[in-house]
Amino acid sequence: MCDGLGGGVWHTRGAVYVIIIIENNNLIGLEMFQLYATTPERMSPAEIGRHAQRAEAMGFTGLHVPDAIHDGLLLANNALLATTRLRVGTAVLLAFPRSPMTVAVAAWGLQAMSAGRFELGLGSQIKQNMEQRYSVPWTAPVPRMREYIQALQAIFHSFQTGERLSFEGEHYRFTRLQPFFNPGPIDQPEIEISMGAIGPKMTQLAARVADGMITHPTNTPPRYLREVCLPRLERGAQLGDRSLAAFKLTLGGIVAVGRDDAAVQQQREKQRQLLAFLYSTPAYWPSLELFGWQERGEQLLQCTRAGDWQQMARLVDDEMLDTFVPSGRYEQLAEVIRSRYAGLATRLTLPLPEDPADDEVMRELVQQLQS
Repeated sequence: MCDGLGGGVWHTRGAVYVIIIIENNNLIGLEMFQLYATTPERMSPAEIGRHAQRAEAMGFTGLHVPDAIHDGLLLANNALLATTRLRVGTAVLLAFPRSPMTVAVAAWGLQAMSAGRFELGLGSQIKQNMEQRYSVPWTAPVPRMREYIQALQAIFHSFQTGERLSFEGEHYRFTRLQPFFNPGPIDQPEIEISMGAIGPKMTQLAARVADGMITHPTNTPPRYLREVCLPRLERGAQLGDRSLAAFKLTLGGIVAVGRDDAAVQQQREKQRQLLAFLYSTPAYWPSLELFGWQERGEQLLQCTRAGDWQQMARLVDDEMLDTFVPSGRYEQLAEVIRSRYAGLATRLTLPLPEDPADDEVMRELVQQLQS
């Protein structure tokens, strides 16, 4: 047997993101969910409008679009144009290859055009991608992300009020915004900003400067949330002298759902392969350590180094899969999710059915979870 990878991915097909809203430092009790649909990474700008319309027709509250193969802002624009009530958010937009000013202009336009239905999710990336894929100089991501969000907030303020733009930091400097280039005030200027975060410092930063946080698919079990993630957020809020009253924590989990048991098992095998790939990345091992499975990560890393891709999925046994992947038929999944996240989650996202013939049973699941 070989022993596990380096490098990772942020977006995953069919991923599920669970959002927790913390009020007065207490988790809201579970009575109903708001549901956000996810978008396959390879879905093109030409296809996203129909995808968004399907989500809206099924009763979803919102839609998350990726920023991987296609531009996340372009996908968000087309999804918003194709719908009338659906909220659309980037989950997550890579920040550092883009100037805060260009992101601010685009976000402002999307918010105005959609009457307040846009949400901005931002994330960093690994050093190799920044330097070799985007040709962006690498700097420590936590202080840079802090300035990035603060710069966005300063720019939004100038857009809305017309006050002079004056933001000067170590990484970003914005001191010039002529009236000609100012898009001016809009009716709903409060654009929700969330951060993608994994490590302790980035997690704390989210609670200090952002409106919410999106975790990685490896960090979704309730035990990890209670014992690791929430204490970091509480510490961040203390450091920033902020309250977590309206903070939104998005858990980037995954599910296996289908019309029958065979379809569910097929989805479980896909998620088994995904977890094997993700956990070959050492940065994701803290959740394995919590459950006493760190040796699995080390084995998976050795597998990738040896090119033994077939062995990797076998290292993710059913116990591990059950811990990270809620599973069930469409008529079962509502109870599975409620039993798993009761008292923790008030908002979550689900993938749309691969087969449109399952849209009606998905609509029924959405109704169950939102009622």
